[in-house]
Amino acid sequence: MSLNERVKVTIRCNSCGERFILRGRKEKGKIDTGFKQCICNNVNDFDIEAHDF
Repeated sequence: MSLNERVKVTIRCNSCGERFILRGRKEKGKIDTGFKQCICNNVNDFDIEAHDF
């Protein structure tokens, strides 16, 4: 595993059910996609799954 591993991230909002599929980077055990909030203004309640490319 490299330091900046690219991953495919699926984010599902638990408030409205909207689903987002993004690309991100895994650095030091954390995943960064730049995602801030859902279109329903939810900022905390998500299911997040990461998949390697």
